[in-house]
Amino acid sequence: MKKGLVLFCSLMLLFALTACGKDQASGSTEGKKSSEPLKVTLPTWTGYGPLFLAQEKGFFKKNGIDVDLSIVEGLAERKQALASGKIDGMATALDVQVTLAASNIPVQVVWVLDDSNGGDGILVKNNIKSVKDLKGKKVAFEVGSTSHMLALTALKQGGLTEKDVEVVQMSAGDAGAAFAAGKVDAAVTWEPWLSKGSAANGKILLTTKDLPGIIVDTVSFKEDVIKNRPDDVKAFVKAMGEAMAYWKDHKDEADEIMAKGLKIDTKEFVGTESGLKFFTKEENKELFGTESSKGSIYNSTENAIQFYKEQGIIKTEPKAEEIINSSFQ
Repeated sequence: MKKGLVLFCSLMLLFALTACGKDQASGSTEGKKSSEPLKVTLPTWTGYGPLFLAQEKGFFKKNGIDVDLSIVEGLAERKQALASGKIDGMATALDVQVTLAASNIPVQVVWVLDDSNGGDGILVKNNIKSVKDLKGKKVAFEVGSTSHMLALTALKQGGLTEKDVEVVQMSAGDAGAAFAAGKVDAAVTWEPWLSKGSAANGKILLTTKDLPGIIVDTVSFKEDVIKNRPDDVKAFVKAMGEAMAYWKDHKDEADEIMAKGLKIDTKEFVGTESGLKFFTKEENKELFGTESSKGSIYNSTENAIQFYKEQGIIKTEPKAEEIINSSFQ
C-alpha cells in the first residue's frame, strides 16, 4: 500500500514538474522569434528577386527566422490567401497594399523593394499610335491591381476613361501572353512580357519611364502578425537589408540567385533589371523617415489612396499612417 502511495505521489510530482517546465518554456519564448515560418507570397516579377537572395544566402536563417516564399500569379488568389490567414505577408505594389487596407484586410508595409522605371508598361498592336487609338479596343489587365492603376493613368492622359475600352480581366502575366498570342489589342503588363510581347506581336506604347513614380513594390505583413511577431518582422527587415548589401557587392552572383528563385532565365532577369531601381537598407530608412519627419513613401501611399478613391475603386479611405510602419527601420 505504501509502495503504491509512493508511486502515486512520485507520478503526481513528475506531472507537476513537467507542467511547470512547460509553463516556464512557454513564458521564456514570449517576445522571442517564433518557430513558425513567415509565409510570404509574390507573383513572378524581377523586383521580388531580393526575397530569394535573402533566403538562398541564409540571411533569414542568420537572423533567426524561417521564411516560406510562394509564387502565386493571380492577385485575387493572393488576397484570399492573406485574408484567410494562409499567408502572413505579401510582396506587391504599394497601391495594392492600399486596396487591401480599404477592403478590410489590414496590412502594414515594412520594406520597399524597388521603384519601376520602365519595368511596367502597355503593349499595343503596331497600328495603335497613341493612347487615343485604344478607344474601342480590347485591353487586358488585372482589375484592382497596379496594372489597373497604370491603365487608368494612361487613359486619362489620352482623354479616355475605362468605359472607352473593352477591359479583358486577367493577370499581368496572362495579359502579356494573350497579347503575344494575338488575342487582345493591348495589354498592361511587366517584364519579361513587355519584351516578349513587343517582339512577337507589336510594340511598347509607354512604360513607367513615361509615367514615373506610379509603381513602387513593397513587402507588407498583416497587422496581427506584426502585433504578435514583432521580433520576426524586425529580423525579416534586417535580413532584407543584408541581402541588398550583398547584391551591391556581388551583383552577378546575386542576379543568378534571384533569377533562379523566380524561375526566370538569368539573361532575361538582368535585361529587365534595368527597368527598376532596387532599394538598400539606407534608402529604405530615407523612404520611411521617422515619426516626426515622414519619408516620401507616405506621400506615394496618399497619392494611391486618392487616385483609387477618385476612380471609385475603393469606398473606404484608409490613412497612409495605418498602412506604413516605419518602426522596423
